[in-house]
Amino acid sequence: MKYNALMLLTCCLLGLSNILFAQDELSVYNYWKFHQGTVSQTFYNELSHRAFEQLKKREVAIAKLKTKADWQKRQAEVRAKLTRAVGSFPEKTPLNPFVTGTLKKEDYTVEKLYYESRPGYHVTAALFIPEKRQEKAPAIIYCSGHSENGFRNEAYQHIILNYVKKGFIVLAFDPIGQGERIQYLPDELKKGAVPEHSYAGVQSFVSGLPPANYFIWDGIRTVDYLLTRKEVDPARIGIAGRSGGGTQSAYIAAMDDRILAAAPECYITTFDKLIRSNGPQDAEQNLMYGLESGIDMADFLEVRAPKPALIVSTTLDIFSIQGARDTYHESKRVYQAFGKAEQLQMTEDDAGHVSTLKNREASYAFFQKYLSNPGIPTDEKVEILTDKELHATPEGLVIPFLKGESMFSLNKKYALAIVEKRARDRKATPDYQKSLRGKMIGISGYVKPTGKKDVVFSGRIQKPYYAIEKYLVKGNGDYYIPVLWLKPKTSSGKTILFLNEGGKSMAAQKGQIAERLVGQGFEVVLPDVSGTGELASGFMKSGDSVIDDIPLNLWFTGILTHKNLVAVRAEEISILADFVKSAGAAKTLSAVASGTLTSDLLHAAAIENPFHKLVLINPLISYQSITEEKLYKTKFALSAVAGAMPVYDLPDLVDMLSSQGLLLINPITATEKEIDQNRANSIYAQALKQTDASNFEIRRDLKSDAWAPSIISWIK
Repeated sequence: MKYNALMLLTCCLLGLSNILFAQDELSVYNYWKFHQGTVSQTFYNELSHRAFEQLKKREVAIAKLKTKADWQKRQAEVRAKLTRAVGSFPEKTPLNPFVTGTLKKEDYTVEKLYYESRPGYHVTAALFIPEKRQEKAPAIIYCSGHSENGFRNEAYQHIILNYVKKGFIVLAFDPIGQGERIQYLPDELKKGAVPEHSYAGVQSFVSGLPPANYFIWDGIRTVDYLLTRKEVDPARIGIAGRSGGGTQSAYIAAMDDRILAAAPECYITTFDKLIRSNGPQDAEQNLMYGLESGIDMADFLEVRAPKPALIVSTTLDIFSIQGARDTYHESKRVYQAFGKAEQLQMTEDDAGHVSTLKNREASYAFFQKYLSNPGIPTDEKVEILTDKELHATPEGLVIPFLKGESMFSLNKKYALAIVEKRARDRKATPDYQKSLRGKMIGISGYVKPTGKKDVVFSGRIQKPYYAIEKYLVKGNGDYYIPVLWLKPKTSSGKTILFLNEGGKSMAAQKGQIAERLVGQGFEVVLPDVSGTGELASGFMKSGDSVIDDIPLNLWFTGILTHKNLVAVRAEEISILADFVKSAGAAKTLSAVASGTLTSDLLHAAAIENPFHKLVLINPLISYQSITEEKLYKTKFALSAVAGAMPVYDLPDLVDMLSSQGLLLINPITATEKEIDQNRANSIYAQALKQTDASNFEIRRDLKSDAWAPSIISWIK
């Protein structure tokens, strides 16, 4: 019995070693030692260089600003840019505030409440009112960082209650996805503020509305509520918060003139330093095309100058201290131009991503001075309240309690309205498809490849009835695409570019589709496009917004720089098609893509189609599907074009290509569920109506062993 078990284990290990050997054998970069250190973060490096160029343009523009008039012009420009980058806010609707309970303490009272920042979208909060205060008291809005329990977190309570002891009214509110505003059940999504924000944030970006829009609007409506309180002096409102709360306080202060003084903590740096260190963070901390628009974190301070601001930083923070210092020195110039240099301050302490005694007391002193509430800024001991004491709802969850909206449900409605508008626009525009190509290029950030066509032949492996040739093909940047070219001994002259979402080495394994196609005389070109195989991202694998092993922060970097991964892959597909054709061996070139890469192939072919026939295996039916499915698969985000939905969706690209030879095999939703025939007929109604079956077909319910025969029969 022990012998059999040992033999079984040995066989398993040998089988695994054979697979690993085969994958290593099919690697291209393992030969080129010079490239190995950075190849796995190629896409991030390309986006970073793009970001640095955009930030350099901003730096040049800032250097020219000298006078108060110069800076005022800049402020007007930044306000307009922020409006575009954040998106339009909805009309203000009734807040419908409701105080659910009052907590009496020795020297302060807490009112537990909720209000609606949008209809049915409830913000849970607590209003801390000190017993000893000015008749019309200054108030501070406190924004929570990424704690699951929101402002109830002990560290945040300590600061809040110290403000209260010093005579400030404090209104602390829960950001969506935190505290009492949790959107997902434990079995739906991993606990934590980052997944809560970024998972729904992807859906928001896909529909074209940055998630920051929701977060900032919550803050603006929080100011609205605060101004309804008779205890509050409307001329003396401050805002503060750490980490994600630092982001919110910086954003809200930049976009709401009613806030006099702001003290963002452990957030302010520069995007240059952020990109070089931990990379962009979760969804709401990234604005649509922010870097392309020339927006850096300094702009959140400069746009509101000369209103008082305090940068609160630590030297070992996840947000670079050098970036914080750079921001301070740049922003100081605008305050000097206004003759108010003293109203921009900075405090820093030697610590990590925490609030320190030194920084807390600097914050107290800052607000005491600029909100005209004199006193001693000494940090005091406070009695921390329990989460339950501060809950505004019976079970501490407002969405199920009031059956209200979540970010997902609101965005689903927003996306549906966009789809309906797009349908109306299409009917009203006779040449809709003609204009679509240019719009698609503009939205995705696609750039036609024009660089040197450099190809490095990297060896050949002989198999029983075919050979595998290895190549590095220069991409549309400072990197190379690894390629395997499978060539049968007797070629039919027909070549297939095969984009496998699992990478080229997986597709080239014995018995897989590629080998079966080669057995029928097809030459098969297998690349690793950006984000797959050898070019799979090795960066930010454990940072913020990595959900189900998908680095959404990589996608967010593309949003900041206006360079979508789909555009990069579409450029690579164009380059690869030129590479195959320049070899002169192919009579016809067709293309096959699987899973997430089907979106990229659709874009490449819709922009400039060099292919005889196209086959999409398990194609995502639409970007709308991502917005409709509460528990979509995050892998589809990397092949989604942020902001595309107001203009086009994947079925529009299918329409464009349906007359040119397009086969869809087992279309799926964003939850990877295959659609039935009725839904297929509905989604692709236009393509089915305008094209006969010889050029466009949908085949459903095909097992994987039937894919190769379907491809062979389609590419005749």
